[in-house]
Amino acid sequence: MPGNGVVIHLPGLLEEAGKNEKKGLKDWEKRLIISDRAHIVFDFHQAVDGLQDVQRQAQDGINIGTTKKGIGPTYSSKASRTGLRICDLLDDFKDFSTRFKNLAQQYQAMFPTLVVDVDGQLNKLKEYAERIRPMVRDGVYFMYDAINGPPKKILVEGANAALLDIDFGTYPFVTSSNCTVGGVCTGLGIPPLNIGDVYGVVKAYTTRVGIGAFPTEQLNEVGELLQTRGHEVGVTTGRKRRCGWLDLVILRYANMINGFTAFALTKLDILDVMDEIKVGVSYKLKGKKIPYFPANMDVLQKVEVEYEKLPGWKSDTSACRKWEDLPGKAQNYIHFVENHVGVPIKWVGVGKARESMIQMF
Repeated sequence: MPGNGVVIHLPGLLEEAGKNEKKGLKDWEKRLIISDRAHIVFDFHQAVDGLQDVQRQAQDGINIGTTKKGIGPTYSSKASRTGLRICDLLDDFKDFSTRFKNLAQQYQAMFPTLVVDVDGQLNKLKEYAERIRPMVRDGVYFMYDAINGPPKKILVEGANAALLDIDFGTYPFVTSSNCTVGGVCTGLGIPPLNIGDVYGVVKAYTTRVGIGAFPTEQLNEVGELLQTRGHEVGVTTGRKRRCGWLDLVILRYANMINGFTAFALTKLDILDVMDEIKVGVSYKLKGKKIPYFPANMDVLQKVEVEYEKLPGWKSDTSACRKWEDLPGKAQNYIHFVENHVGVPIKWVGVGKARESMIQMF
């Protein structure tokens, strides 16, 4: 269910569903539920996303490296109270059309090169409205009913990661929404009281797409090895991910915000060939250890990382299916991370397949 906090590009949603249908996905239209409070990403939001990035590069020399999916501009429309939601699309289409035209004109005034085929887009949106109408519900009531009805398992997934959160991430190199645990409340209307277990997902090393401070980055053969062995490429942009040693300062920071019940540690097998593995355990600023994660990117660029070295296990872990199968030095690495962060590791990933996930408890 895309909740009220999600922004939805309807052509993108239907195109993705179509691709998955070809791969064998059945009856998705009966199972997908869309919140009527979710904001709509329009094609002109996507065009503006690219234009804004070009503008930023020209003015400040900063390229945030947006995915150009229109996410930032749509959240801007939402915050300025000019956005349009799914409930608007499904209500009076004449009123929707007027508001759509006004919004398009606002963006054209800001970006004179922006061309918007208003009538063409409105015709398509009218079609999309009828396709999605059976899927749309009042999201708040739907979640309330799900929580208070017959007992069931409810899994909420937050896209992106703590360091891309609009409030807590490495601003301005962040996304436009809250992808930390608070997004469960604000993005779905679930009361904090109903949040149960919170699971963090972390790789056995650290990666980042695009620019921005990255204290444990390895601009050497280690970084290259992690990138190639881990097939580290940005899902949306196709850019190579920057790679470095595991950063426990970031992990502790993510835990301060999210309060994890347990972690899933993935891609342990990528470290199989390492003679020695380093782990970033603390930051120093002007020679003094700091207990926090700096908010300012210029300050973060200046931190000195203190590392602990652990011996590599130098053996293939990809066939391991139980804790006992893992080499002793790999077990030590896992315990080291658990002890430093103070959160148990419940799963360890040693490959892409579902069965490559070792459950510890």
